[in-house]
Amino acid sequence: MITDNGEQLGIMSAADAQKIAVQRNLDLVKIAPQATPPVCKIMDYGKYRFDQQKREKEAKKNQRIIEIKEVQLSLNIDTHDLETKKNHAIRFLKAGNKVKVSIRFRGREMVHPERGYEIMEAFADSCAEYGVVEKPAKLENRNMLMFLAAKTAK
Repeated sequence: MITDNGEQLGIMSAADAQKIAVQRNLDLVKIAPQATPPVCKIMDYGKYRFDQQKREKEAKKNQRIIEIKEVQLSLNIDTHDLETKKNHAIRFLKAGNKVKVSIRFRGREMVHPERGYEIMEAFADSCAEYGVVEKPAKLENRNMLMFLAAKTAK
């Protein structure tokens, strides 16, 4: 049995503990019901729940949800188009998001996967200042995927 100010009262029956809680206009709460004997604490349960919700709300406010943005390239992409896609990816990385870079192979393009790896490598090098390769380029069926993550601010 523990009081609201942290003082230990020792082992007592549940009825006695309830009487003490009622005298102090507080609630009797089981802290560790599996322990032998169970540990109970006298506290204002409403205030305890309010403080707990307040802490959870504060923790939720401080966490940031990281989104995955996608940039699609093609096997025969021109330099200006590649620059435009790179600028989009850099904008996403600056915002703290992850970037999924994908190339879809169509028809006979599957014969030249090495060309896709070259494009992916060049793209990753051009974005190296703002992001790091989280997952290197990998061919899955007709798609080649690579993930970039924003560099952490130091």
